[in-house]
Amino acid sequence: MSDRKLALGIDYGTNSVRALVVDCATGEELGTSVSEFKSGDHGVILDAKDPNLARQHPRDHVSGFFECVEGALAEATIDPSDIVGIGVDTTGSSPMPVDERGVPLGFQERFQENPHALTWLWKDHTAYSEAGEITELARQRGEPYLAKCGGTYSSEWFWSKILHCARVAPEVFDAAHSWVECQDCIPAWLAGLPNAASIPRGICAAGHKAMFHESWGGLPSASFLKGLDPRLGALRGHLYTKTGEAGQSIGGLDAEIAAKARLKAGTPISVGAMDAHLGAVGSGVKPGTLVKIMGTSTCDIMVGGPGTPDIPGVCGIVPGSVIPGMMGIEAGQSAVGDLFNWCVGKLGHTSHDELGREASKHRPGQSGLLALDWNNGNRTVLVDPLLTGLIVGQTLQTSQTEIYRALIEATAFGSRKIIERIEEHGVKVEEVVVCGGIAEKSPLTMQVYADILNRPIKTSRSAQTCALGAAIAGSVAGGAHPDFLTAIAAMTGVKDTVYRPDPDAVGTYDRLYALYLDLHDAFGNVSQRPMGGIMKELIKIRDEARQ
Repeated sequence: MSDRKLALGIDYGTNSVRALVVDCATGEELGTSVSEFKSGDHGVILDAKDPNLARQHPRDHVSGFFECVEGALAEATIDPSDIVGIGVDTTGSSPMPVDERGVPLGFQERFQENPHALTWLWKDHTAYSEAGEITELARQRGEPYLAKCGGTYSSEWFWSKILHCARVAPEVFDAAHSWVECQDCIPAWLAGLPNAASIPRGICAAGHKAMFHESWGGLPSASFLKGLDPRLGALRGHLYTKTGEAGQSIGGLDAEIAAKARLKAGTPISVGAMDAHLGAVGSGVKPGTLVKIMGTSTCDIMVGGPGTPDIPGVCGIVPGSVIPGMMGIEAGQSAVGDLFNWCVGKLGHTSHDELGREASKHRPGQSGLLALDWNNGNRTVLVDPLLTGLIVGQTLQTSQTEIYRALIEATAFGSRKIIERIEEHGVKVEEVVVCGGIAEKSPLTMQVYADILNRPIKTSRSAQTCALGAAIAGSVAGGAHPDFLTAIAAMTGVKDTVYRPDPDAVGTYDRLYALYLDLHDAFGNVSQRPMGGIMKELIKIRDEARQ
């Protein structure tokens, strides 16, 4: 063992899990490795009869941990005893049913191939009806539960998924002693905690996805849950009454797991959190900074002071969910990378690189196309999973390249709408920092965002900010840093390259954004704006751009 202090970040995503070894003093990334999940379609278990279903198998979580840690340690060539703390992030809301010991039901022989007994992945929308019922009952009863999650409950979240399971798979619901978010289950497994009751629950998922808030006594009341289904009321007693924050230690690494992973037994394990929130930490989030974590979907994360107001349509305003002592603000879009992948995979035989190169040659407005980015529903600000995609302005000459660029523009327009909603409620966005695979790989996307947002776009120094944020949580849990802000200052940064708005593009995109808002409000049932002029105005913009 040396005097060097290192941290290990474990980042569980939609298709894979990554391990990252980081120097706590400098943020230098010493070793990393990715394990692709083996089950289903690139790790996602689907159902051809139900496009809303998306699950993960917990066995992938376990095997993936050992595989990626082995690879990261081999690349880092360090003494594992120098690792002072381990942090974990996962997707969310991704709850799973567990038995009394806290073991996922998916490990039981009778349930291991039953999708309802597995992890209900964040992108599972099967519970859209239940989400509507939760929203309606809360409004009817005048409950405060929706105030901190944007005013509308989502099919992506904890209670709607559990209620749906009770209805479609009562045998699974009845066999479950409790339900645990993936972000909480994995740290508890690593720490060798003995039963479901001992699993620490992180405020990140609890506050943003399960309507937990101290002002109303924690989780929604048993009376409210019984109003949805008596079985939910009974389940409440098997859940939790308090939460912790990332950076707090839940215990040391289990000796058996440590031996198999070649890590030091007893290494402190941090309370878990969701990937986007720790991705924002790894990108250097601070008051005034909006971090966009851009992957299959996009999460927008900010932090604010104690007086941060409730903001309709966002995914949550939760104390301590990003940085302890600050209010965490979450918004986002349900399909970004997934939307681009759809264009590449379904509309032709080409690649992102090829389409990106060709689309970069096009001027704003040249295609005459305008799209809505709702192919997987709208997460913010409409919070409606039953909305779908739309492309307006197609002709017989419309190409795949033009559609690709129009979809990029649509996601940027959606991002602008989110920023405007946040600022309308008094939270100033002073800078935008992006991270994730799209930020790293697509200069076209970043330039389009700079033009449409009319703001400089900075890129996180790290290409793996979620894992870095998890490592930062581990560094705090292990005592290498006294708090998150100190750790962030030491371990994060941005690249020298900054994408700046092109003044000529900004004007065209302002005109297109006005039309986007017409589509957004008309198809999102926000207003009854007439739609007849949109196609004609698109043609006018197209013709001007082509001259």
